Amino acid sequence: MACTTQSDALVFFVNGRKITEKNADPEELLLSYLKKGLRLSGTKYGCGIGGCGACTVMISIYEPTSRKIRHYPANSCLVPICSLHGSAVTTVEGVGSTKTRVHPIQERLAKCHGSQCGFCTPGMVMSMYALLRNHPEPSMEQITAALDGNLCRCTGYRPIIDTCKSFSGEKASCPLRGTGQCCLDKQADVSFVSFQMCSDLCNPEEFQPIDPTQEFIFPPELMKMAQQQPKRTLVFHGERTTWISPANLYELLDLKAKYPKAPLVVGNTSVGLEMKLAGVHHSVIIHPTRIPELHVVSNTNRGLVVGAACCLAQLRDTLMKVVLELPEEKTKIFRALLLQLKTLAGEQIRSLASLGGHIASRGSTWDLNPVLAVGHSVLNLASKDGTRQIPLNDQFLARHGNADLKPKEVIVSVLIPYSQKDDFVSAFRQAERRKNALSVVNSGMRVLFKPNTDIIMDLNILYGGIGPTTVSARKSCQRLIGRQWNEQMLDDACKLLLGEISLPTSAPGGKVEYRRTLLVSFLFKFYLKVLAQLHQADQEESQSSAKYPDLSKKNMSALGAFHCEAPQGVQTYEDVDPAQSPQDPVGRPIMHQSGVKHATGEAVYCSDIRAVDEELFLAVVTSSRAHAKIVTIDVSEALKVPGVVDVVTAEDVPGKNGTDHEQAYAKDKVICMGQIVCAVVAESAVQAKRGVDKVKIKYEDLEPILTIEDAIKHNSYFGKEKKIEQGNIEEGFKSVDEIIEGEIHIGGQEHFYLETNSVLVVPRGEDNEMDVHVSTQDAVRVQELVASALDVQSSKIMCHTKRVGGAFGGKITKPAFFAVVAAVAANKTGRPIRFTLERDEDMLITGGRHPFFGKYKVGFMNDGSITVADIECYINAGCTLDESELVIEYVVLKTDNAYKIPNLRVRGRACKTNLPSNTAFRGFGFPQACLFTESWIAAVATQTGLPHEKIREINMYKGVNLTPFKEEFDATNLAKCWNECMEKSEYYSRKTAVEEFNKQNYWKKKGIAIIPMKFSVGFNYTNFHQAAALVHIYTDGSVLVTHGGIELGQGIHTKMLQIASRELNVPLSYVHFCETSTVTVPNAIVTAGSVGSDVNGKAVQNACQILRKRLEPIINKYPGGKWEDWITEAHAQSVSLSATGYFRGYVANMNWDTGEGQAFPYFVFGAACSEVEIDCLTGDHKNVRTDIVMDACFSINPAVDIGQIEGAFVQGVGLYTMEEIKFSPEGEQYTLGPDTYKIPAVCDIPQQLRVYLLQNSRNPIAIYSSKGMGEAGLFLGCSVFFAIRDAVAAVRKERGLTGTFTLNSPLTVEQIRMACTDNFTEMIPKDKPGTYKPWAIDIA
Repeated sequence: MACTTQSDALVFFVNGRKITEKNADPEELLLSYLKKGLRLSGTKYGCGIGGCGACTVMISIYEPTSRKIRHYPANSCLVPICSLHGSAVTTVEGVGSTKTRVHPIQERLAKCHGSQCGFCTPGMVMSMYALLRNHPEPSMEQITAALDGNLCRCTGYRPIIDTCKSFSGEKASCPLRGTGQCCLDKQADVSFVSFQMCSDLCNPEEFQPIDPTQEFIFPPELMKMAQQQPKRTLVFHGERTTWISPANLYELLDLKAKYPKAPLVVGNTSVGLEMKLAGVHHSVIIHPTRIPELHVVSNTNRGLVVGAACCLAQLRDTLMKVVLELPEEKTKIFRALLLQLKTLAGEQIRSLASLGGHIASRGSTWDLNPVLAVGHSVLNLASKDGTRQIPLNDQFLARHGNADLKPKEVIVSVLIPYSQKDDFVSAFRQAERRKNALSVVNSGMRVLFKPNTDIIMDLNILYGGIGPTTVSARKSCQRLIGRQWNEQMLDDACKLLLGEISLPTSAPGGKVEYRRTLLVSFLFKFYLKVLAQLHQADQEESQSSAKYPDLSKKNMSALGAFHCEAPQGVQTYEDVDPAQSPQDPVGRPIMHQSGVKHATGEAVYCSDIRAVDEELFLAVVTSSRAHAKIVTIDVSEALKVPGVVDVVTAEDVPGKNGTDHEQAYAKDKVICMGQIVCAVVAESAVQAKRGVDKVKIKYEDLEPILTIEDAIKHNSYFGKEKKIEQGNIEEGFKSVDEIIEGEIHIGGQEHFYLETNSVLVVPRGEDNEMDVHVSTQDAVRVQELVASALDVQSSKIMCHTKRVGGAFGGKITKPAFFAVVAAVAANKTGRPIRFTLERDEDMLITGGRHPFFGKYKVGFMNDGSITVADIECYINAGCTLDESELVIEYVVLKTDNAYKIPNLRVRGRACKTNLPSNTAFRGFGFPQACLFTESWIAAVATQTGLPHEKIREINMYKGVNLTPFKEEFDATNLAKCWNECMEKSEYYSRKTAVEEFNKQNYWKKKGIAIIPMKFSVGFNYTNFHQAAALVHIYTDGSVLVTHGGIELGQGIHTKMLQIASRELNVPLSYVHFCETSTVTVPNAIVTAGSVGSDVNGKAVQNACQILRKRLEPIINKYPGGKWEDWITEAHAQSVSLSATGYFRGYVANMNWDTGEGQAFPYFVFGAACSEVEIDCLTGDHKNVRTDIVMDACFSINPAVDIGQIEGAFVQGVGLYTMEEIKFSPEGEQYTLGPDTYKIPAVCDIPQQLRVYLLQNSRNPIAIYSSKGMGEAGLFLGCSVFFAIRDAVAAVRKERGLTGTFTLNSPLTVEQIRMACTDNFTEMIPKDKPGTYKPWAIDIA
C-alpha cells in the first residue's frame, strides 16, 4: 500500500467535545495536548513514564464486534494523540467541577480528607471513576487494584481508601465495634472515625449518590465511525515521524514489509519509554489496534488463543473467567499468569500494554514471559510470505536468531496451552515493592511427571532479572529428568542451577548475592508447592496409605503469599467543648479549603498557569562529571536547532551568580553530576530539549569524593565539629557492667513530591520589575537571590505562590536557584520564561535527605540501665553547604530521643562530597539520628537478653527533666503516650501471639516493636519563628487573609481561615485566602520546622484582634446588628478595615561554645507500635498493624493533624524499609524516577492503621494550646523497621545465631532476606569486597 503525503484528520472526543486535529503530530502525547492544546490543566505531570498515576485519564472505545463500550484508565503521559482516533477521553474536568456539578467521587474524596497537597488527587479521581464506570459497586479487591498505579506522597493513602470504600458493595464493620471504643458504641467523650466512616471526621449522610444519568454518553458519532465498513488506513505525518494505522491484517503485513524496522505500537508503554529515556527515534510507527485478528480471544482444543493486541487487563479478565469455567487441571498455566498479573504494573499500564508487546519487547524483568515459556506457549506469526508458528521458549526470549521473529513478521496471536493432570506450574517474583514495581527476579517453573508417579518427565525453569534477557536452566533441567521429586533431587538441582546460571559481580542492578539467593529460594518454594500438590492429589484419589509424604510443619509456612486484606483505619481525637459555638470552626475536622478544587482539577499550581504572551521555555544542561574543570562550552550546534532563541551561561548573570556557597550556573568547574552548567531557551519545551542535546561541554576530570568514608579519609567537611556533652564519659565507662560498640549506615531519601520544581518568570517591562511565580517553601529566599542575580532591589521582584504540590523540605533552597536561572534568561531575552523540571532532572539536581553514618560506644548495667554513651555522627552533605550545618546541629541536639543518658557525648560532622547537595527533609536529621539511637538501644536489649520495651522504659525520660543541652522540659506526656500505646495496641497479648506464630512457622516470621518519641519542634533561632499577616475586611463583610506561610499540603491556609473565623466571630464562608506573595507580606520566614501554622496563626490572630478591637465600639453600640451592618457603619465612620498582624517568635537559642541553650520552643511526644510478617525466603514483608499515640494537645483541625501524622508515618516507612538511592562509582545517580525509586504505595500501608490523639493535653505557648504535627510522625515509621528486626531476630535465634547483629536502613527485601541466614544463603557464590568494581556504591 502507498502512504499518502497528506495527513488524515484525527477525530476524537474530550469531555464530550469533538476534537478534529488536521495536523496531528505522532510525537505529541495526550498530556501535553490537554495542557497546551485544550488548556485543560487538571491532568498533572508527575513523572512522564507512567509510574505515578498523576496524569490518569479515562479512555472509552466502542468495540463493534461485542457492541460494548470499554472504559479504561490510562497514563496520558504515554498515550500518543494519534492513537486516540475514534476514542472518547474523559479528564478530571469532565467528571465534575464547582461550576457545574461536583461528582460524588470528587465530593467524597474532599470530605474524607483524601487530599493534602492535591497534586495526585485528579489521578486518584480518574482511576476510581474508570473503575466505577465499569463496576458501579466494586469489590475491595477491584478498588485496590484500581489504585495500584497511583502514588501519593502526602496522605498515607488511608483517607483515599476510605473514600473508595464508600462505593464498595462490600459492607464492613468497624474494627473497634463492640469494644466500647467505637463511636457507634456511644462513647460521648471521644469522636471516632474508622474505615466505614462511623463518626464526624466526615458525615456519610451528606454524600450524594452516584447518578449514572449524569455521566457523559459515548458519542454516537464515534459508534458510527467504529461500525463503518470498509475501514481505511489512517496516516498522520509529523515533523519527524509518520504514524500509520492500517485497517486490516493484509495492510499491516504490507507495511511491515515496507518498513521492517518500524515498531508496532499499541499502548506505547515500551516503545514510548525507549523514545523518552533512551532518545530512540522512529521515522515510522505502525499502530495496529484496529485489526480484528489481533484482538481475537478463543478457546481451542489445545488451549486459549489470545490476540497480540489484547491488553494485559483484558488478558487478566479473560483468564479469570476461564479458570472458573474449566477443570482446574487444565488451568494451571492460566493461574500462574493471573498471579503475576495481579502485581504487574498499575491498572493504567495493564490497560495500555499489549500481550504481544510484552512478549516481543522481552524485557528481562517482564513477569509473564517466563511463565508463558515454561507453559510451551506458541506464537502465531504472519508476514507477506505467509504464516508460521514458533515456540515462545527460552531461545526466543534470548533472541537467538533461528528462534526469533523475522524483521517483516508480526505476532498475530498467542496460544497458551492447557495444562495436563501431571503438570505442575508456578510463578514467582520479588520486587522492591509488592505492586507496580519491576521484579528484582522473577521465574516460571513447570514440571511434568510420569503418570501417577513423581518421576520427572519434563522440567522447565526460567528466570528474569538475572541477565539482559530471560535465562533458562536448560542444562540443569535436562540432567534432572528421570529423577524422583525428593530432597536429594532438590539439593542436586540447587547445585546445578548455581553452576549453570551465573550473575557477574558487577551486574547492572546490583543486589548480586540476593539475586543469586532468589534463584534457589524460588526453586525451594516450587519444590514444596509441587510436593504439597502431589500429596493432595494422592489423598483425593486414594483413601489408603499416601504415596507421597505430607509436608512437614516446618516447611508448610514456605507456601503461599501473604494474605492481604483491605486496609482499615481508626482515628480518635478530642472533641470540642459542647458549649463552643457551632459557628466556631476551631477544633473541628474542617475539610481542606482547596479539597474540592484538588478533586476537580481546578486547583492551580505553578505549571498550570496559563501561557503568557511571548513566553519561552527553558531547559538546562547539567554536568555529566562529579568533579571536573570546564574546559569549553560549545553552543553553536544548539543555536542552529529550530526554535532555539538563546543559550544562557554564567557570563550572562548581571549580578551575583547564586550565593557564597552555591552557584546558579556552574563557572570554571563542576562539583557534582547534575549541576546546572547552562540553559537553552526556545519557543517550545521540545525545542529547548533538542537544543540541550546539542550543547557540547569538554571537561578535565578531577578526583571526586563520594562517600562518607572517603570524606573522613580526606578530612573533607563543612564547618566545625558540633558537640554536646554531659556527665563524665571516661568515668562512666569505668563503672558499667558491660560495653558494646557498633555502627550503622542510613541511606538518603528522595523527596519525591508529586509536583516537580516549576518557575514562571514574567518581566513587567518597566523599572526592572519582575513577577516570579514559583513552587517554593521560601518565597523571600527566591526574591533575594533573584534580586541579587539581576542586581536590582528586592522591592522590584514580586514572588507569588498559590500552592505547592508537595515539598517536605525539598523546596526551601533549590527553587531560588531555579528562579535565578530563569530570571537571568528572562533578563537576557526580555521575554517571559517558563521552566518546569522533568522528574528525572528534579531527582538528579535537587538532592534529598542526608545519608548518615553513626558509630556508638555504649555502657550499661546488667539491669539494662544505660549510663554512658559516646556517639559519633556523620552526614553526607553533598557538594555545597545548603542546610547541612543546621541538619548536623539538629542531629547532635536530638540524638537522645526519649532517653536520659547521664553521661552522654554526641559529636557530628557534615561531610563535603561531590554528590548533589543534600538539603532539608521532613524531620531535619531527627529520623536518621534517632533510628541510630534506637539501634543501639536494641543492641543493649539483645546483649542483656531483656525485652526491648523494658530497656526503653527503664531509660526513658520521666517527669520534669533536662536535655543534654540543659533545656528544661516536662516528659509526663511522653510516659502517657507510651502507656496508652501499650494499652491501645494490646502490646503484650500480641507479643505473645507473635511468639506463638513464630514457633509454628519456620519460613515466615512475625515481629512487633514499640518505639517512643520526643520530637523537638521549630528552629533554634528566635528570628526563624517570626511571622506576619495582613487581613482586609471589605465593605460587603467578606474577609481576605494573607500571611507569610505557604500551602504545601499541610493545611496551613485552612487553619488560618479557622483562626480568622473564630477571632472575628464570622462564619468560615466569609473568609478567603488568595495567595502567598512578597507583595502583601514581606520578609516572611520559610514554611518549615512544623511551626508554620503556629507562628502564622499567631500573626493572623493578632491582625484579627486588632480589627475586632476597632470594631468593638460599633458592635457594642449595635449589639443586635449583623456583621455586614457593623462593617458598613465602620467604613462610614472611617474605621480602618485592614490590619497587619505580627508575631515576634518563640524564644530559642543555642550556644555551641558552651553546649547549652533553649534550643527549641517545645516538644511533641508520641509512641508507635507496629507488627509485621516477613517471608524468610524472599525478604518480602507485610505491615500488619500500627497503633500511633501522638501528643497533639488541642488540635486546631483534627482531620488535618491526623492526616499529617499518617502521611508522615508512611513516608517514614518508605525511608526505613524501601526507598533506596543508588549511585555509580563515578557519582552518577541511577534512581531518577518511579521506575527505579520506590515510595510506598497502597499495598504498603498497614492493614490496620490506628491513630490516637492524646486527650486532655495542652501546650500553653502555642496558639489555642495546639502543637505542630507536620514532621513528628515520620520517625514513628521506624517502628516498622524494628518490628522487622524483631522478626529477623526470631529467625536468627531459631537458626542458632545468637548475639547482636546490625541492620542498616533502608531495611529492603534484600537486607531482610540476607539477614535470614539459611542453607540457601550459604550455598551461593560469595564475592569478596575490594576484588571487583561494584555497580553501585554505599554513600552513607
